[in-house]
Amino acid sequence: MKNVLKIIGVLVLAFIGYVAYMILNPVSPKETISYSSEISDLEVVYSRPYKKDRLIFGSEEDGALVPFGKYWRTGANAATTFETSNGISFNGEKLEPGKYRLYTVPGKDEWKVVLNSEGDKFFAISEPDYSKDVLTTSVKPEIKSKNIVEQFTIRFTKSEKGAEMNLVWDTTVLTIPID
Repeated sequence: MKNVLKIIGVLVLAFIGYVAYMILNPVSPKETISYSSEISDLEVVYSRPYKKDRLIFGSEEDGALVPFGKYWRTGANAATTFETSNGISFNGEKLEPGKYRLYTVPGKDEWKVVLNSEGDKFFAISEPDYSKDVLTTSVKPEIKSKNIVEQFTIRFTKSEKGAEMNLVWDTTVLTIPID
């Protein structure tokens, strides 16, 4: 009986160690980016997966990691969040201050970019409640075939009118104006 308890104890400790390792050293590390301007303070929290010689965007039949026409949490692990301290224009659409869940539906010629009111949902790995979508907009992707980005990246850049949020991975760049 003692041996069985020892084995169970070792297995439980191994499992706890594995879970702790995965939380402290995730395959797709968590990133927080911020941008401040006279318009608003912006923040995005997301996880950054790697390409690892995989087809990233494309058809489901071709084995794409992120298939065209399908929901993507726009990162890995938990849902991506977008927060603004003031009302802004997000790709020409009015957005009130708040914290939102950001997700996308990639397409070959156009992406749907959505902000959803479930911004504070803990570890939201499943699809959102679509009835809580606050803003839906379309953005045309740019393909930069010579510049492969290995790790998914979201970044802010200054623009003439305010800022741009760029979603960059593999050879695809999505630019969303914010003013």
